[in-house]
Order: sequence, then structure tokens, then C-alpha cells
Amino acid sequence: MKRIAIGVQYDGTAWHGYQKQEDGHTVQDKLEQALEKFARVPLATTCAGRTDTGVHALEQVVHFDTELERDTHSWVRGVNAFLPPSIAVRWAKQLDGDPTVNDFFHARFSARARTYHYVLYNNPTRSPLLEGRAGFCFRPLDVELMQQAVQPLLGWHDFTAFRAAQCQAKSPVKLMHEIQIKRVGELVVFTITANAFLHHMVRNLVGSLVYIGTGREKPEWLGQLLETKDRHAAAPTFMPDGLYLAKIDYDPKWELPLETTSALPWF
Repeated sequence: MKRIAIGVQYDGTAWHGYQKQEDGHTVQDKLEQALEKFARVPLATTCAGRTDTGVHALEQVVHFDTELERDTHSWVRGVNAFLPPSIAVRWAKQLDGDPTVNDFFHARFSARARTYHYVLYNNPTRSPLLEGRAGFCFRPLDVELMQQAVQPLLGWHDFTAFRAAQCQAKSPVKLMHEIQIKRVGELVVFTITANAFLHHMVRNLVGSLVYIGTGREKPEWLGQLLETKDRHAAAPTFMPDGLYLAKIDYDPKWELPLETTSALPWF
């Protein structure tokens, strides 16, 4: 039995999130169907992090176990032949060792950190060309005010104030590594890295930061929200359109051929 890791990129606009559902209209459903058509046997997959309806992935990491002998290029080309245009396997790597050993590579449990981008179009008028690919705010945003607001969120904190009611995480305490906010022309890009995220955590953070950027709230309000542990005190959940799962961080010992997003202009 061999464990294969793959990097998957997708436009989530048309899909009901990543995780399998009864309607079969998710990224995982389509990926496992393509794997089965290529391998001619069912292959169960595990991902690094589930994404919601309308959320995209620049690089989702997935693993599966198989007894089949295929070179890595075959897994990429073969599976892509059965995937829709909005989903693609970008790379594959066979990992040496015993998948049944506890410390062996696991797409989810071996991940040390996750990074999301939220891309927000800031213009008085919406753009049809960015529909489904960027959030939208028609009021002017002050990036400096939003940058001032994020410092209290860094480190270990209870993020209940930014947690969806349906979140199934065992603990709301997460380690926030970094929050960057920058303007690129009419786009405002939020880059958020943490050891793990609660359900809707990024979108809830962006919604509250937009309140600060538009002058509705002061920068110190964000830290006060964190202390309240009250989801109802924060801003509404922002739209999913501009959210991208961007990067999963693993120990270099696995030598995964992880991609970089630096080639995309707004990152």
C-alpha cells in the first residue's frame, strides 16, 4: 500500500464546497469520481482543509492510499482527463513508508499551518469580470486602519467571536501566525495564516475588518470583539466569492512539490 499526495486547484463558484454531500455536487465528489475512472477502483481521499460553497483553492492538498503502480505524471494527466475544467490536479508525489504508522504523512494532521487569501474589489461599481472571484465593497476602504486593527489577534486566542454557529471544531482556540492587508490598485488582499481555522473564521474576520476600513468602527474594536467571545457582536459573515485556500505548510522532510502563488498579480 502506497500513499499518494496530490495538489488540487479549483474554482469553487459552481460547487457546493469541498466535502462530499448527498447531492454529489462537490469538489471531493468529482475528484473521487475521476480517481475511480482513472484507477478503475474506488479511492477514498483526505484533504488538508474543507472549503465552503463558492470558496476557491489555489492549492488544496489531498492524500489517498493505493496498491496501484503509477508514475506521478500519470496521476496528474490521467485524473485530469476525467475532471471538469474548474478542477485540476496540479502535482502528485508518492510518499515512501508505511501509511499505517501514526507519524506518517497525513494531508490534514501533518499540516502545520494554513494560509487563506481574501480578495476584495473596492470600487463604487461592481465588476462582472470579478463576479464569483472577488468580494465587493463600494465604500472606500482605509487599509492603514485595518492594518492597525489586527495586532491583538496574533498569537494564541479564543476566536469564538469569529466562529460560525455550526462550527464543529473541538476548540475555538487557534494560533494566528500572521495577517497581512495590502492594496493592489482597486483590489484589497487579506492574507491570513494560522495553525487552523474555525468555520467561517476568515470571512467573519474580513467582515469586521471592512467595518473598520469604512470608518464604521475604530481599529481597537477588533481586539475588543476578540475578548467578548460573542459572535453576535461582530460583523456579518462576508461573501465567499473572494476566499482562496492558498497554502498548506508541511515539514520540509516530506518534500512535497508545493506551488507558490507569487505569479498571480494580486498576491
